[in-house]
Amino acid sequence: MDDVTNGVRALSVGQIPVYLLKTKSAPSDTYKEYFASLDHGNGKYNPIFVPVLEHRFRDDALRTLRRSAERFAFAGGSEANEAKLRKATNNPGKKYGGIIFTSQRAVDAFGSVVAKVDPAKLEALFDKDMPLYVVGPATARGVKSLGLLCPVIGEETGNGETLAQFILEHRKSLSKEATHLDGRALPLLFLVGEQRRDIIPKSLQSDDLPPAQRTPVTEVIVYETGEMATFEEDFADLLKQAKSAGVKEQWVVVFSPQGCEAMLSALGWLDEKTGKYSKARHEVGAGRITTRIATIGPTTRDYLLQEFAFEPDVCAEKPSPEGLGDGILALTKKA
Repeated sequence: MDDVTNGVRALSVGQIPVYLLKTKSAPSDTYKEYFASLDHGNGKYNPIFVPVLEHRFRDDALRTLRRSAERFAFAGGSEANEAKLRKATNNPGKKYGGIIFTSQRAVDAFGSVVAKVDPAKLEALFDKDMPLYVVGPATARGVKSLGLLCPVIGEETGNGETLAQFILEHRKSLSKEATHLDGRALPLLFLVGEQRRDIIPKSLQSDDLPPAQRTPVTEVIVYETGEMATFEEDFADLLKQAKSAGVKEQWVVVFSPQGCEAMLSALGWLDEKTGKYSKARHEVGAGRITTRIATIGPTTRDYLLQEFAFEPDVCAEKPSPEGLGDGILALTKKA
C-alpha cells in the first residue's frame, strides 16, 4: 500500500506510516524502495505517497520542441553531414549542445516529445555523444528510460549548484566540434517548470568565468505547477485512517514549501487567528499518535520556521532517501 488511494488500511501491527508529500516518480521511486527496506528491511516503515502538486504540460512548448527535434536541433556530426541536414531542412544546423534535466516533471514532459517521434529516426535526430545532464539518481533513471543513446551524466551531483560546476568541468573535456557551431558556443537546453531557481543559468553564464568557459543556456518552460486542490482533504483522510488503524507513530516528509500550510492545517496544528503553529493545539490533537515532521533540506525547514514558527523534527543533511533515513533513525534512537 504505497499511495494515497490505498492509504493505511492494510498496515501491519506496529508499522509506521511515512507520508511522502510528493508525486511518486516513474518508472520507480527511490524513496519507496528505501523506506520499505529501512531499519534492516523488516517492514517497519510503510511509505505512502501523498501528491501535493499537480503539473500541467505546456503543449505549445512541447510542440515547438518536437518540431525542433525533427529539424535536427539535437543532431550534428561531420561537416558533410551538417551540410546535408541544412540543405534537407533549410535549417542552420544543430541548435543545442546538450539538455539539462533537474526534475522528474521535465523528464516526463520531454518523454512526451520523444514518444511522438518516429522510433526509427531517434538515432539520427539525437547525437549519441550529446550529453544529457541530470541532478540525482531518480532523474537519471527517468532520462535513461527515454531510450535515447545519449550519455546521461551528473546523477551524483545532488543539487543545481553542484550540477552547474560539474557541467563547466565536463565541457572542458569536450571537443569544439561538440560544443560549437560556426564558431559560436551551442547553448544547453534547460527544461524547467514555471517556478524554478536560476542558479544553473547564472552559474554557467557568470561574468566571473573566462569568456571561453561561459556556457549559454536556453530555458524552455515545459510545465506549470500548482498545489493540488484535494491535497489537504486527502492528507486529512489518511490521518483519520491511521487513527482508526491504531497507529502509534507516524512521519511526514515534506519536499517543498508548497503544501506546508495545508499539511499543518490537516494536522490541526495551526492557530486560527495567527495562522502560526500552536504547540497547545498540537498537544491537544496528538492523542495516542506521535507525529514527527522531516524536511528534505534547509529551504523547506526555513520556510516552516519563518512562515509558521514551526521547527521540524528532522532536516536531512543530504537531499536524498539516505539523508532523510539517517535523520529519522538518529532521532528514533534518542527517543
